[in-house]
Amino acid sequence: MKVALISDIHGNYVSLKAVLADIDKQEVDDIICLGDIATLGPQPAEVVAELRKLGCQTVLGNHETYLFNLDLGRAYMDSNWFMNALQWCHDRLSKSDLDYMKSFKPIMKFRLDSGTVLLCFHGSPRSYEENIFASTPPEQLDEMLDGYEATVMVGGHTHVQMVRQHKGTLIVNTGSVGMPFEQMPFVDAPTVMPWAEYAILNWDKGVLGVELRRIPIDLNELRNVVLESKMPETSDWIHNWVTLPDVAATGRLLTSKTDQIFKK
Repeated sequence: MKVALISDIHGNYVSLKAVLADIDKQEVDDIICLGDIATLGPQPAEVVAELRKLGCQTVLGNHETYLFNLDLGRAYMDSNWFMNALQWCHDRLSKSDLDYMKSFKPIMKFRLDSGTVLLCFHGSPRSYEENIFASTPPEQLDEMLDGYEATVMVGGHTHVQMVRQHKGTLIVNTGSVGMPFEQMPFVDAPTVMPWAEYAILNWDKGVLGVELRRIPIDLNELRNVVLESKMPETSDWIHNWVTLPDVAATGRLLTSKTDQIFKK
């Protein structure tokens, strides 16, 4: 059984297309999405349409709940940029899109064979807003995983890829398709890396393999899509990316190829 695991697309259809093209070459049996599909990026409706076409099983992320109830988003991050971006994405989704996302479940069990379980969630089994890091203390992890058992547990949410072993269970973070972070937690704003991330899990007659994949993306296409979208705070969104060409406050493209980080 070979399963592709994607997460945290965040309305970035350019990166999703790159990941799906790579998945097509890997001869996987299934694709599972771990949530946060359609907020903060330039093409939320296109991402939802692609996932609906794929028919892949999808876990509920915290950002889906913010689309259902904008006040939950404000409680999570009370900033003008965040709320403007959330509202902008919400307004580009149809009622059918939102109903589709309301069908997502917070936890999903997937059988790799008759005796081997893959447990899928967004943040942790008990909360889609909870972070599991490589550095999370074992005692704290015990509390997060209390009552849940699986050969492999997989989540997203942190936007940072990870594999760690905890008391015999392999815990995997796929990273982010649409917004992979340099580090988490971050100060002020994240630095976003110039690629797309996902994972492949392979279970073959008791042999378990996990591959964390990093896929090149077309940065010029992404930049142009963002500018054409006229999403809120376009310039700041672009500045968060390490290698996207700079954009003036007016939205005009500059010729500079200098690497960019968020303006402190």
